[in-house]
Amino acid sequence: MYERDAVSPEADVEEHQIEGALRPKNLDEFVGQHRVREQLSLVLHSAQRRNRAPDHILMSGGPGLGKTTLAMIIAAELGAPLRITSGPAIERSGDLAAVLSTLQEGEVLFLDEIHRMARPAEEMLYVAMEDFRVDVVVGKGPGATAIPLDIAPFTLVGATTRAGMLPAPLRDRFGFTAHMDFYEPAELEQILHRSAGLMRAPIEAEAAREIAGRSRGTPRIANRLLRRVRDYAEVRGDGRITLGNAHAALELYEVDALGLDRLDRAILDVLMNRFRGGPVGLSTLAVSVGEEAETVETVAEPFLVRSGFLARTPRGRVATPMAWAHMGLTPPPDAAFGAAADPAANGGQNANGQSESGQGSGGQNASVRNNGTP
Repeated sequence: MYERDAVSPEADVEEHQIEGALRPKNLDEFVGQHRVREQLSLVLHSAQRRNRAPDHILMSGGPGLGKTTLAMIIAAELGAPLRITSGPAIERSGDLAAVLSTLQEGEVLFLDEIHRMARPAEEMLYVAMEDFRVDVVVGKGPGATAIPLDIAPFTLVGATTRAGMLPAPLRDRFGFTAHMDFYEPAELEQILHRSAGLMRAPIEAEAAREIAGRSRGTPRIANRLLRRVRDYAEVRGDGRITLGNAHAALELYEVDALGLDRLDRAILDVLMNRFRGGPVGLSTLAVSVGEEAETVETVAEPFLVRSGFLARTPRGRVATPMAWAHMGLTPPPDAAFGAAADPAANGGQNANGQSESGQGSGGQNASVRNNGTP
């Protein structure tokens, strides 16, 4: 089964601790996200001049792009304490009330994965963000009484990887929303040079460029690959991170020139060699590579779709011409991307790949043509 590998954007507890030593401490040190940095700087400096807590801030974007780092920088720029918690940890409204009631004036509360917070706590947060008050319910049934409890003015920094899952009333209460984009290779090179300096690992410019190109536009992945290449250089070299060491280490960890790992290539290989480029349903694709459907959908698909190797259509997943070229394969005549991806081009088939007579084109049953459910 799939385990977290070198190019996964997720991080475990141990890696978060390692990342702490590499995080920039202020906005000037933060690399990338130029528009977000400029906007955020105005929000913070304006609040400091007025001697008030800044508006609540929402940051959205994929994992590993720097949302937690920016939350820490916000607190540091304000000279305020930082309280860190997460949406899954807030299971009841009482959990949130306990956190909010102990906040100091001006303190920054960082709520990671805010979209996963329980609904009762979410409704309490509305009032807390807007009126700096929580209503604590005492008792049950008809005799229950709501006791208003004032809380100190604070700044909530929410982070989410799925902004679309946030309800509109919660989104509207954030005064500033920042979307974190994926990084350019040149920006990742700057991050790698800085991280290598902090780790006291000499790195050549060509090696940094090579690692950056395989990092999927994500600083967390870039720093992880840098640590793996450093390990290789220390054990099998003289400790200096060279282009040769980078090539050898990344080949050892199965990260190819475009950042695809074992799972990515397995998906493309099965899709093209077994299903002639698709379309194929998610569940069938997952079984074919020996993984859970959720793993395929959340770990591999986002990068494959964003990079143009995979397309999600109403009938299933389809390999693109770029995928065929990258894998060094020639698509069969009936695997043309446009015809396979467009239901209208296949005799008016519906979302399940069936025509109105219940069969796909050529009289084949839809389940045979789709190789699974989409």
